[in-house]
Amino acid sequence: MKQSMLRKLKCLARPTSLFRSAGSPNYAFLLAVIFVFASLLQGPVSAQPVTYNFSPVNQYDINLTAAYWNPIITYVSEKSGVQLNLKIGRTSADTTSYVLAKEVEFVFSNHLFSPAREQLGWKVFGRRNTPALQGQLVVPADSAITDVSQLQGQSVAFAGPEALIVYKVPYAYLLSRKIDVKPVFAGNQSAAFAQLMAGRVAAAGGNSQLVAGYTAREGKKLRVLWSSEPYLDLALMASSKVPESDVRKVAAAFIGMDKDPAGREILARASQVVGLPADAGFVAASAADYAAYRRFYQNAPASLH
Repeated sequence: MKQSMLRKLKCLARPTSLFRSAGSPNYAFLLAVIFVFASLLQGPVSAQPVTYNFSPVNQYDINLTAAYWNPIITYVSEKSGVQLNLKIGRTSADTTSYVLAKEVEFVFSNHLFSPAREQLGWKVFGRRNTPALQGQLVVPADSAITDVSQLQGQSVAFAGPEALIVYKVPYAYLLSRKIDVKPVFAGNQSAAFAQLMAGRVAAAGGNSQLVAGYTAREGKKLRVLWSSEPYLDLALMASSKVPESDVRKVAAAFIGMDKDPAGREILARASQVVGLPADAGFVAASAADYAAYRRFYQNAPASLH
């Protein structure tokens, strides 16, 4: 029926004796009327839903990272009406490269607090609600190494050169003590621990949360040689190119997750996979909450920026 009506409207658009000149005001008015009616007959054009990429840093191997985050972002997408897609690289450095290349709109990261990267316009809107993290240097519980000074000249595994608490913080401490070690970048924290337990390195950098999660998950005991000052868990951040309305919807879904029975169940299952507390939900946060990160960069060697 719509097609037949459109054909009739097109016939009306042919010049008649009343509208002989295509440039006449009457003819222009007729075309405008026909255009409006044709638009109404065709119906509204539905806009394609926007999908945003979400990139959490690789704290675990790819399988564990996906097992933890996929159920969470599926829930957030459904609850907020804003579609999120998990985008992670093979290593934490690969994932951060996507962020720096502007291929990502939302992140869970602490890689964006250096003076240069703070100019990129990322906005903190939340964080995971867990105990504060401490950068650590660890060895197997049965290692002969009992003091940090014994790491002189040894190989030490780290997740990657982008990792702030598990690499930059402990490595800066080693530099301050003039303890020369050979960094080995494993790609993620799970791989760093695997190299440590296989005896390929003498020690590993980590953080208190990942160390506790690894020991709970794998049943392996580690000895902590050194711990840093506390830092808040990683930040949920949005790119400046995301409309504020979408940021608010996504933030509300993350922050309200532990208050919803379905959300709590998803959080508990996901947390169990990686060895986090069952109640590790998300809370609101702002850039001001990450002052400790900025203090680190104020005092850290330029090579670690």
